[in-house]
Amino acid sequence: MRRLIQSWPVVRQLMGGDPWGRGAAVASRQSVELAPRTRSADRVARSVCPYCAVGCGQLVYVKDGNVIQIEGDPDSPISRGRLCPKGSASKQLVTGPQREQRVLYRAPYATEWRELDLEQAMDLVAERVLDARDRGWQDVDEQGNTLRRTMGFASLGGATLDNEENYLIKKLFTALGAIQIENQARI
Repeated sequence: MRRLIQSWPVVRQLMGGDPWGRGAAVASRQSVELAPRTRSADRVARSVCPYCAVGCGQLVYVKDGNVIQIEGDPDSPISRGRLCPKGSASKQLVTGPQREQRVLYRAPYATEWRELDLEQAMDLVAERVLDARDRGWQDVDEQGNTLRRTMGFASLGGATLDNEENYLIKKLFTALGAIQIENQARI
């Protein structure tokens, strides 16, 4: 019975020289044996949070080729180790069971999705972009002024892309003749 009473944290706190309960008196065996899941990681990769244009730094802990934890990078001059709730939950983007690992396609007027291989899907996208470009092409205006543009499509970029990706998208759409090129971060 005495041993049971001495195992209570409040008794250890008052009798063991830890009256404020900030040390060993309040530690349970379970809490003493706990170890962070990041300790078992094989490697740590530095990354940037994909959710918004802020660019918070992340540390991605990898074990056996799988992401086991994502935390804020304390060396990041932008976020200094902090992440918003979405950034803190970004591990779900990589490991979530709802993440689609294959290309799905639903043809016009179809009711079912079917799986495509990536090369076939990329060819389909390229054909549709070129078709929309050709159908919306304007070579000259009513006065004969040279335009060389398409009104067949536009680009609205997302803020999850970094500057380099946005630069390349701008170059691509400009080369295709699009003039309506915008980014969500600027709107």
